[in-house]
Amino acid sequence: MKNALQGPNGGGDCEKGLKELLLHLYLMESNAGKKNKKHNITDILSVLSFFLIKLFPKKFRTQSAMEYLMTYGWAILIIAVVLVALFQMGVFNSANFAPKAQPGSCQVFKTVAATSLEGICNNELPQYVAQFNAAVSPIIKLTPTTTLPTGSATITAWIDPNSKLLTSNCGSGAPCGILSYGPEVCTGTSFWFGVISSTYRLALGTWCNDDENGPIVNPNSWSFVAGTLSGNTVTLYVNGQSTSATISTPSIQSSTYFNIGGFGAQSWFFNGTIADIQIYTTSLSANDVAALYQEGIGGTPFDIRNLVGWWPLNGNANDYSGNNNNGAATNVIYAGSWTSGYSAP
Repeated sequence: MKNALQGPNGGGDCEKGLKELLLHLYLMESNAGKKNKKHNITDILSVLSFFLIKLFPKKFRTQSAMEYLMTYGWAILIIAVVLVALFQMGVFNSANFAPKAQPGSCQVFKTVAATSLEGICNNELPQYVAQFNAAVSPIIKLTPTTTLPTGSATITAWIDPNSKLLTSNCGSGAPCGILSYGPEVCTGTSFWFGVISSTYRLALGTWCNDDENGPIVNPNSWSFVAGTLSGNTVTLYVNGQSTSATISTPSIQSSTYFNIGGFGAQSWFFNGTIADIQIYTTSLSANDVAALYQEGIGGTPFDIRNLVGWWPLNGNANDYSGNNNNGAATNVIYAGSWTSGYSAP
């Protein structure tokens, strides 16, 4: 194999070329993630072809290159196949090499005098995320200890929905729940946030008083989602893109139903992965939402004075907003291998 890696000018050319190739694949994957794009095998082979041509000086590209490929083509083919496989597995994803935050490493502390973030609050990626398999009715039931938003509100989260949101536990046209609370009766008195199973559109509503036509959330890929309610105006965001709609002025009420990953009475379980849920008692501006998006999946809350709930879901269902709205998880897995499909904004 060592001989097979000798270029026309010796091993130095090939070693240098392979190092450049690996660096290029790594940067290619990172840049693709920022644009929410996935490369196919044709893209990868194009890069490999470019570097094979670059490996040979111009005077060797006709005769020597052909002889070299005929002699050592099998080795180059093996290398190409291995690189393609590694690329497809996400090995070159920069998130795999980033430091990970320990559960509870950053949280809000409240005193009579002040409210502040304390700990290691540098937007490190979480070590774990919460994985929901709708087939087993997963849910996190929360116990509210503070007053939840009943007027203006904002909810944000990072989600990675499965390619099959439509399940027996989230039927056609149903909102697969990210978070919900309220009595769940058709009077506009509940608050829910989710993804429509049949369209993959982000949705927010107050029960029979809803906006179900938000931007589309791509399956099998991490997305930052947010919903704001200001009076009777709903604004929905997915990775910086937004839509707005008008609903009837709601009259939201708190109740014993307060859940992540599904609804209380209707179930409608989410099928996929969720991280970093935040709730505010104010309607954040578009600039505020954009700032949260740019922080990435390990981001900290933007407006801690109006923060009523913060669940990183990094290994547990604890609320780190300082309000102790902690949850109890049923059939939820905290997964450590989650970076596929994620790239920092």
